[in-house]
Amino acid sequence: MGVEMNTEQAVRGAIQAHSKRVWRFGLALSGASDVADDLVQSTALRALEKHHQVTSNERLDSWLMTICRSIWLNEIRSRSVRKAQALSVTPEVELIAPGPDSETNIFATEVFTQVMQLPEAQRETVMLVFVEGYSYREAAAMLDVPIGTIMSRLSNARQKLKTVMQHDAADSAQRSGK
Repeated sequence: MGVEMNTEQAVRGAIQAHSKRVWRFGLALSGASDVADDLVQSTALRALEKHHQVTSNERLDSWLMTICRSIWLNEIRSRSVRKAQALSVTPEVELIAPGPDSETNIFATEVFTQVMQLPEAQRETVMLVFVEGYSYREAAAMLDVPIGTIMSRLSNARQKLKTVMQHDAADSAQRSGK
């Protein structure tokens, strides 16, 4: 019983420590802050229900992200929605680093908006690797895909973002008469 209590305590601590990360990932998956809230709650409940499955060498933050993604996929399946849809999302305050440099915040908002327009597989990969800081290997394990798929998704996402950002910059320059 003591080991089970320790894993439950560890899971509770991980939920508390990583809830913002799980929320950001839930937002990247769903595109809606209220759905991200629900995903965090469902992830916490499932993690507490399954705390006995935790192994001593398992990273609990990765485990929580995997649970969150699984819940999201189950939600999609239950709605019979199989096609990624373009999302129009206003970035949440927690996603933009506070600071005196408003240009940086404006640019971060623009980049985030473009990331949310990526196909779901690329969007979730970008969020795990570039926003949450997971390694390619960790992201591959969480998404249950080969590491080469992670590399390909990131490369494709970078290219799409670069193209869109260059196009936006050219449009801005034209409008300003330069």
